[in-house]
Amino acid sequence: MDFTDRTEAGRRLAAALTGAGTLAQDAVVVALPRGGVPVAVEVAAALDAPLDVCVIRKVGVPGQPEVAMGAVGEDGTRVVNQTVVDAAGVTPEQFAAVEAHERAELARRAAAYREGREPVPLAGRTVVVVDDGVATGSTALAACRLVRARGAARVVLAVPVAPYDWTSRLAGAADAFVAVHTPSQFLAVGEFYRDFRQVEDAEVLTALERAGRSRPVVVGEHELAFPTGPAAIAVPEHPVGVVLFAHGSGSGRGSPRNRRVAARLHREGLATVLFDLLTPHEAEDRRKVFDPGLLGGRLSEATRTVRRHPPLTGLPFGYFGASTGAAAALWAAAERDAEPGAVVSRGGRPDLARARLPLVTAPTLLIVGGADQEVVELNRQARSELRCESALQIVPGAGHLFEEPGALEAVADLAAQWFARHLAAGRQGGDRARH
Repeated sequence: MDFTDRTEAGRRLAAALTGAGTLAQDAVVVALPRGGVPVAVEVAAALDAPLDVCVIRKVGVPGQPEVAMGAVGEDGTRVVNQTVVDAAGVTPEQFAAVEAHERAELARRAAAYREGREPVPLAGRTVVVVDDGVATGSTALAACRLVRARGAARVVLAVPVAPYDWTSRLAGAADAFVAVHTPSQFLAVGEFYRDFRQVEDAEVLTALERAGRSRPVVVGEHELAFPTGPAAIAVPEHPVGVVLFAHGSGSGRGSPRNRRVAARLHREGLATVLFDLLTPHEAEDRRKVFDPGLLGGRLSEATRTVRRHPPLTGLPFGYFGASTGAAAALWAAAERDAEPGAVVSRGGRPDLARARLPLVTAPTLLIVGGADQEVVELNRQARSELRCESALQIVPGAGHLFEEPGALEAVADLAAQWFARHLAAGRQGGDRARH
């Protein structure tokens, strides 16, 4: 199982991390430069988390620099792999000479990468340490020690590929370990990448600069109480609109997929509201899961509550519906006093709201996986009954849950563009009306 390149590996690692459900909302992603940075960029974007670097240098065996006999890091962190040192017959003087050389290079790179910026504060937070792979584990161990020394409350070590026994080798280094691939036959990290070219310093600097620019400043992360449970609200600094997520199975608030899409919407200046349309007990009743009137009515009630919430008052709003939640979104959008600015359906069942489709006036985007043929046809039929602006986007090769590499990212991009286009236009119109 190979990765095309570090970017694709990062997307697959992000999917594994969100699926594991081990991360707190205040997570920080820390990359090991240089190779770990392109991987970490994708992880940080998917988690909507700040990105920083943890500068570590491998201390290689003299004459075999690719074989790590230890590692050194910022703040004086030092790891010695005594097994390798003894096997290679390295003397203390030889180790000290290589270490001194690597520390000089470490200082140069740390200064270049940070460009005078202070490191992202880690105290009390969950820190995800990311590299492009683990071989001996010396650099990963040094990185974990470094972030713990900086006050990390919890450390998650995450890589696209590692040997099958990596967790036992690094036991105690991190609180959790996540890898996409753990092969039994392992020679080097590079053998699992089709493109494993060296990452240059300029690429690291560009990635860090872009990550800093694209991360939204969140001025409000809090909850509202709904009859079905709490709603998680995230509000960027200058929101242009708000999107309510509707999921028919009752897993809207806790869905890793919804959180990944929400993170992408935040980068467009869109606030998000994640909540459950059903209580856990109700979600066990399949009749309620497929009842668009019940789900749509609850979405309408939630919308009224959200629009009265001070940070969101006056903002144009839209609905993002998944599965039977798409029917709920369209049902609610057809209410006379609704007036949403846009609707997006992901792998949805708009056919369940067939009776109300001709009444929907909000621009509606239907997104379906190409491999989900039955649902593709249902969405085609539903679109033919819409009388509003609409579009059908098929993600090639994707199944119903969009678990394939890059599939959910395609959904998030399509949704972000649709909402940004229609809700931003609604905000501008509202601003003109107020003036």
